[in-house]
Amino acid sequence: MTGNPARTTQTSQLPSPTHHFAMDFSSTPRGARLARRLCAKRLDAWGIPYGSEPHDTLSLIAAELCANAVRHGHVPGRDFRFDLTAAPDTRTRPTGTRVRIAVTDTKGDRLPEPAPADPTGDRADGRGLLLVAALADRWDSESRAQGPGKTVWAECAIPHSAA
Repeated sequence: MTGNPARTTQTSQLPSPTHHFAMDFSSTPRGARLARRLCAKRLDAWGIPYGSEPHDTLSLIAAELCANAVRHGHVPGRDFRFDLTAAPDTRTRPTGTRVRIAVTDTKGDRLPEPAPADPTGDRADGRGLLLVAALADRWDSESRAQGPGKTVWAECAIPHSAA
């Protein structure tokens, strides 16, 4: 019998040793939705329960980064990679947890630019990274070291009492 691929680390409650989940998804709206749902499931399993503020915040960040990978990083026939990591945060007292969401696509012709602080116009799009910047403690993007593409990541610190 093979193990569950989503259980790549210990399943004790946070804060604990590092938890990590990574998977490739089709670069489609369906793939982005599945990545967000699996992110929500992993967070809950790691002790960040459904309905809590940290869970909702992290799920929204995951949704935005995955949607951007599909919309702006889509290369036909190529998947995007979703990485979710939770580890003890030694920068907070008492020790909390730092959660990192990273989404890697294979279209590296341009890195995302921060959205303007005061977006203008009536456009319904173009505000995803503004949301990420408002919700995350830190976020950035970088070119992939191996092959074409980029990784966009965001981190959130979760106090021990909120996990």
